[in-house]
Amino acid sequence: MTVLVFTLIMLAASFLAGFIGALTGLGGGVILIPLLTLVFKIDIHYAIGTSLVAVIATSSGAAAAYVKEGITNIRLGMFMEIATTAGALIGTTIIIYTSTNAIAIIFGTVLIFSSLMTIRKRNVDHIETKEKSILAKQLRLNSSYPAKAGPVHYFVRNVPGGFVMMIGAGILSSLLGIGSGAFKVLAMDNMMRIPFKVSTTTSNFMIGVTAAASTILYFHRGYIDPVLTFPIVIGVFAGAMIGARVLIGSGIKVLRIVFSIIIAIVAIEMIYKGIKGT
Repeated sequence: MTVLVFTLIMLAASFLAGFIGALTGLGGGVILIPLLTLVFKIDIHYAIGTSLVAVIATSSGAAAAYVKEGITNIRLGMFMEIATTAGALIGTTIIIYTSTNAIAIIFGTVLIFSSLMTIRKRNVDHIETKEKSILAKQLRLNSSYPAKAGPVHYFVRNVPGGFVMMIGAGILSSLLGIGSGAFKVLAMDNMMRIPFKVSTTTSNFMIGVTAAASTILYFHRGYIDPVLTFPIVIGVFAGAMIGARVLIGSGIKVLRIVFSIIIAIVAIEMIYKGIKGT
């Protein structure tokens, strides 16, 4: 296979990963890594390094739009980045002593969790009307976001608990090469009781910074191959941008369910191969 043919295949595959990742809310990395490892037989360490670079590109593009709309809680995101960045540095240290098979098993488990989060139906949004966290007040984490009826004010709760969960999200992001957005949203939504729209947009804002901290160390260890990374970053970014546009005007409930089933099947295969050592 020539370099040109390989580049074109990577462009098409990464575009599909970015497109589906944007539609389902899982992000391109969750699709990209199984695609590279199971289909193209690329070592999982290189797949993770490549995915992290792609995560930075897609997160930066989407985050800029959400910040402009005033939905993202920038102050909260920057504070929680202390935790996720620390977790990312811990994760890159752990990966030195972690076998490929163990990573595959962990990744498969995270995929199953992500698929469940994708089809999880939200019935209640958290709009706190009273300040219940002294720490959130002192750090000025409480904010509001625009809505048709006017600004919606909310108050952050359980800052320490959310901070600890963010460390775990950072470790997973670095160890598996994904944005771990599901875990960030889980921390802000369930633990800190932040409105779901704010949780998802703030998570997207944080993902790129977390991935950047991990990418430096992956690059230092030689796990980022420019020949592989260049077409994938372009493909994932283009796919994510188009997927985001389609998402705005489409009802994709069925797609989320079908895709979650596919992700679960891929996860089981990765766990099985990890256990067998293949």
